[in-house]
Amino acid sequence: MTTLTPLTSAAAPLRSTRRWLSLSVLALAQFLVVLDASIVNIALPVLGQQLGMDTAALAWVITAYVLAFGGLLLLGGRLADRYGHRRVFLLGAAGFVVASALAGLSVVPEMLLAARALQGASAALLAPAALALLTHLFPDDAERTRALGVWGAVAGIGSAAGVLLGGVLTATLGWQSVFFVNVPVGAVVLIAVPLLITRDTVRASGRLDAAGAISVTAALVALVGAFSAVEQLGFVHPLPLGLFAVALVLGAVFLLIERRAPEPLLPLAVFRNRDLALGNVVMLLGGAAMVALFFALSVFMQAVLGYDALATGLTQLPLAGALVVVAGVVPALIGRAGARRVLAASLLVLAGGLVWLALAPSDAVFLVHLLGPTLLIGIGLGGAFVATTQLAVDGVDGGEAGLAGGLINTSQQIGGAVGLAVLGTIAGLRTSALDAAGVPAAEAMTGGFSWLFLGAAALAVVGAGTVAVWRRR
Repeated sequence: MTTLTPLTSAAAPLRSTRRWLSLSVLALAQFLVVLDASIVNIALPVLGQQLGMDTAALAWVITAYVLAFGGLLLLGGRLADRYGHRRVFLLGAAGFVVASALAGLSVVPEMLLAARALQGASAALLAPAALALLTHLFPDDAERTRALGVWGAVAGIGSAAGVLLGGVLTATLGWQSVFFVNVPVGAVVLIAVPLLITRDTVRASGRLDAAGAISVTAALVALVGAFSAVEQLGFVHPLPLGLFAVALVLGAVFLLIERRAPEPLLPLAVFRNRDLALGNVVMLLGGAAMVALFFALSVFMQAVLGYDALATGLTQLPLAGALVVVAGVVPALIGRAGARRVLAASLLVLAGGLVWLALAPSDAVFLVHLLGPTLLIGIGLGGAFVATTQLAVDGVDGGEAGLAGGLINTSQQIGGAVGLAVLGTIAGLRTSALDAAGVPAAEAMTGGFSWLFLGAAALAVVGAGTVAVWRRR
């Protein structure tokens, strides 16, 4: 069995051959968390018809999950550090399974939205605790890098697979199946983890920073909510402007609390670890590019090229395959060249794929115009996610592993919300301008998506530049 030594013990963790099996189970749970942020997208039209939800209400099916997940991640990571990574992980996994079942059984919109919020809150407990368990299972730097290669691959594959599985399940079993699929997989995780990881990692007891937890959770919810509102209402609408102001005030209050709290929720000294800080900055940029990319690619193929949901999902297979292969190779490259060089190179490859994708015409043929750029994008994403996660946990003390996991996931969620709002708005403005100029609808939409892809490429280039100039710790 795999045993994790409590953090209060001076003994080293037991090295077990079951650690890789444990990692596969933890990665499976992380796959569900990432998958659930995207698998619902294709099911939304059918879901809306059956539950009587209009476009604005359907947006909340996504937003309810993102708000709870992004807003509670820091708290979830700190709870895992305080009360045990294994314990909090199992609590989050159980909540995720229950919420998924409730979502699939929903007969009214209110029930579905509540279940989605519970899914997000449960994921906020599960995700940082799972990454913290990984850091304890693999204390050796070389093995941890290999383990993070698996982790990074899972994160990227989950986003790509959401489109494929969403299309297949909705077309064959109905929209409920995109939620019910989590139940048996989650049950496997709940059974396997207690058998494989028999002890917990527990910090010494102490007071939880309740004021910090409340203020940062409210600030993050307001910030993610503001960017979500921008997608529907625009940047100058009073609602997103008000939410931005609330987020700014609450963020300032949180920083003030953390400076004075004897046991802060987020010790600001953690950012003295410059690798951790760099990893989170790059994840903000990478998350912004990735979420906007997968959203736009799915809509482009269906609305412009006329693909159905299943065909759209199948076109993601080359990207996902390239990501898996690269994620398996990247740990060895990191061992030779270092995480920073691999990260910078991966971001430049990603940018190249996005620029190539931006050149696709409105009558694009997949094998001619889209296969090449999506393969480059998969290669870039695979390398970037592995290297970024490596930096984000490098040198982190075991007692703050949950915090590091919460931070990197929070950066990805905030980056995704910002990227989709900003780049989506840019694409919409470009499409409207082309429409006004009399350009045919398909070409106008293609022009808007081209600007979105170019904006995502610019974010990747900025990320590579940041890696190049960031001082080492």
